[in-house]
Amino acid sequence: MSQALTARVSAALQQIVNPRTGENLVHSEQVANIAVTLDGKVRLELRLASADDATLARTVRQAVEAVDGVTEVHVAVRDAVQAALHPAPAVPKPARSLPVMSEPAAPRTPQAPQPIEYPHLGKIVAVSSGKGGVGKSTVTVNLAVALARQGFRVGILDADIYGPNLPLMLGVNAPPPVVDEKIQPLAAHGVKVISLGFLIERDQPAIWRGPIVMKIITQFLRDVDWGQLDYLFVDMPPGTGDAQLSLVQAAKIAGAVIITTPQEVAVGDALRGAKMFERVGVPVLGIVENMSYFESPDTGKPIAIFGSGGGQRLADELGVPLLGAVPLHPPVGEGGDNGQPIVVADPGCTAARKLVQIAAALQEKL
Repeated sequence: MSQALTARVSAALQQIVNPRTGENLVHSEQVANIAVTLDGKVRLELRLASADDATLARTVRQAVEAVDGVTEVHVAVRDAVQAALHPAPAVPKPARSLPVMSEPAAPRTPQAPQPIEYPHLGKIVAVSSGKGGVGKSTVTVNLAVALARQGFRVGILDADIYGPNLPLMLGVNAPPPVVDEKIQPLAAHGVKVISLGFLIERDQPAIWRGPIVMKIITQFLRDVDWGQLDYLFVDMPPGTGDAQLSLVQAAKIAGAVIITTPQEVAVGDALRGAKMFERVGVPVLGIVENMSYFESPDTGKPIAIFGSGGGQRLADELGVPLLGAVPLHPPVGEGGDNGQPIVVADPGCTAARKLVQIAAALQEKL
């Protein structure tokens, strides 16, 4: 059974043509190491070059899932350069051999790529945090929606490729259409959005190295039909890594907003993240202290559950403004789970009003 199923899977993959090369993925060896179990589980490797379309991964998965007898599909996306350097034994050697390692290559000085300006994207704002769990994506969504409700043309690029949650938070999740070789962003609450979450399955991990990260971010900037925007928010993954460096190399960034909580552990990590932006020439526009306090339902008085003053201390150390402090309000998280940002679901609550004020303060900085 497995041999027949393997043949059907291979035949289905041969029908997929890479628009960049004009070849099908099997003959060009971009699909390799196909393994099929007796119970219909399929594993394969997809090798993507930097210029390839990121939607190929979803196309491959859907093509294999449609094959009769397939019960489960796992697609491992791999950088084509790394695959060439470390080929699996079953894969034929490439026609052009790599230089012999014993022969020292001529020294060369790497040239840092110059950031590209995208005038139609307006002001590009990176929203970052030093660690996860501080509400960075929640703040990003609400700031973007708040500005859109004021009449600005706003987009969000979900660069948190290891945890793309914006589709859930905005209540949209569908493969983005492609028109005239341009990816069409989806829209919710007046905001255009593109996310890797639209292109991969919910349970599919994104285990990608720097070159693939750079390719995805560049493609989201260059190949998405954003139209004319006033502001493009980029929701970064937490920490300092490939995505942050890829963004500042790929586009001219107007500035970064750093999200933290009052806790010292979050503030310390946020400080390192802010310093990273400063070192690469991206100005830090300000600090947002999220989950700043909890309003007592009985008295309305603030209760500092996670300590107090961390955001202001961070702002003072960096010499930037504290854009605002957002209280811990359970409906904010609930809105993120059901696609209703708090500035839409309950615009009169304290958290929503604080977020709107922060959006206004940020707009003045830009």
